[in-house]
Amino acid sequence: MNTHLKVLASLALASALVAGHAQTATSKKIHRAKKAVAAKPSVESQIESLRREMNSQIQQLKEQLADRDAQLKQAQDAAAQAQAAATQAEQAAQSQQAAVTENTQAVNTLQGSVADLKGNTQSIATTIQDQQTQIKKQIENPDALHYKGITLSPQGSFIEAATVYRNRALGADINTPFNSIPYEGADNAKMSEFFGSGRQSRLALTAEGKLNDWTLRAYYEMDWLGAGVTSNNNQSNSYVLRQRQLWAQAESSNGWLFTAGQQWSLATQNKQGILNKTELLPQTIDPQYNVGFVWARQYGARVVKSFFEKQFWAGISVENAQTLTPSCQASTGGSCPVNYLIGQAGNGGGLYNGGGAPGASSSSPLTTYSYNLAPDLLAKVVFEPKGWGHYELFGVARFFRNRVYPNAPAPTSTTPNPTPVTATGQYNDATVGGGIGGSFYVPATKYFDLGLSGLWGDGVGRYGSSTLPDLTVRPDGQLALLHGFSALGTVVFHASPRLDVYFHGGTDYAFRRYFASGTGTEGYGSPFLKDSGCAVELTPGVLPQNGYQPTSPSGCSSPTKDVQEFTLGYWYDFYKGSKGRFRQSIQYSYFERYGWNGVGGIPKGNDNILETSFRYYMP
Repeated sequence: MNTHLKVLASLALASALVAGHAQTATSKKIHRAKKAVAAKPSVESQIESLRREMNSQIQQLKEQLADRDAQLKQAQDAAAQAQAAATQAEQAAQSQQAAVTENTQAVNTLQGSVADLKGNTQSIATTIQDQQTQIKKQIENPDALHYKGITLSPQGSFIEAATVYRNRALGADINTPFNSIPYEGADNAKMSEFFGSGRQSRLALTAEGKLNDWTLRAYYEMDWLGAGVTSNNNQSNSYVLRQRQLWAQAESSNGWLFTAGQQWSLATQNKQGILNKTELLPQTIDPQYNVGFVWARQYGARVVKSFFEKQFWAGISVENAQTLTPSCQASTGGSCPVNYLIGQAGNGGGLYNGGGAPGASSSSPLTTYSYNLAPDLLAKVVFEPKGWGHYELFGVARFFRNRVYPNAPAPTSTTPNPTPVTATGQYNDATVGGGIGGSFYVPATKYFDLGLSGLWGDGVGRYGSSTLPDLTVRPDGQLALLHGFSALGTVVFHASPRLDVYFHGGTDYAFRRYFASGTGTEGYGSPFLKDSGCAVELTPGVLPQNGYQPTSPSGCSSPTKDVQEFTLGYWYDFYKGSKGRFRQSIQYSYFERYGWNGVGGIPKGNDNILETSFRYYMP
């Protein structure tokens, strides 16, 4: 500011000096031209006057500058105050905005909480209603009974009224003994038979209790297809209960299953994994199911594990063994050995059935029990790709044993059961058999299911539904296993939600195995056996009671080569719902039985069977 003032003063002083000089020069010229005039103020006085004037102006400028500085300062202060106020206002606005945002969030949260509360309230109300409905249903229509923390369910029980008609008589209820289809010359092949039965009616009970990581369950299933010594149809059916299944099971949450008791064999095809009560049985009325079906119901202890979200299963089983009576036929000049012991008729004191033991009216026991060396061992794997069906592969190992007496004399026509001269050199003979089997069952289309199952091996006849023999006997008394197989094909047509139409075609087959014996042969299916009388009818036998002893053809020695069955039937559900299931079925089956060809012909027979069923299932 002082610098500016000094510059302004210097400029004013210079201007005054220039003006004074100009005025002096002019005065001199005028003085020369005019007369003298009155004296003017001196330069010094003018300069002093100018100085005073300049000082006054400078003072005024200073005052103006001071006022300006004051105003500027005041403006700056005002601006600072305004800035501070603006900052404060901005902070207040931000704080207000934050408060508004927080309030908005709080409102949104509150609204969400209210909506959730409404939803939870509605869900709770719905749940309570559902629970009330479920409780009411459980009270009025319980799915299971509850007893001390476990549930009891009769699901699987049904009452059946069934009939069977055969155009070749077998003297059998609805259970058909497939390997007894009579050959052409049998006198009972000339007559038909009809029976009505309720014996397949079934009672089932499942008990189940849950722990933290385990589920414990037990299952009991029975029907009336057992026969006591005095059972008959004369006036009131007097048949006895039969134990079908009776097992206990422990299932872990990580896929382990431990099951023991009487159950379906591991060789039986399943529909889901390797789970009990999911056995895939042919949809037949006949409780012997179908020729070619591989199965057994017997004692078993198994361990099963599921993998890969229950798409793969593996299991092993130890099961009760039983050797079917060895089958042996001798051609002319040959003889079947009798110098061996494999078992006996049932010992009544040991709670086995001794009915029909050899005696006055019988040459062979009705029931035999083999002295088993070891249980049957089975292993199975199952693959279930999601939506692509069910596939199985299994194997079975079997162990056979008898006691051989090599010094016993051979039987003759006059002494068929000679007394052994000595027991010197006797020994136990054992052999191992078994087979491999598999199956698949797939939904081919929405309306069709296709299935195929089978078993192939040595000594596996008892696992086929026709129960063809497991073995024959060598000339020295040792056991000789028979090679055989069983196969079953299935087609099921789901015509409607109520109607299923099914077709099964199956076969059980036993290969021939024979040996040279004396001047002839013995074993199973020798081509030197006499079969010329297979189509010749004979008069009936007289024992044990006249008129009740059909006679098989003589001169018809060859044993069964194979049995075939073709079945067509349907199941129609009149009702299926919360009150149970009421259904009806008609089934037609055609059977053929062939023996091994011998000298003079091929043994053969057939049968046509028509069965009906009405069933009511417990819900």
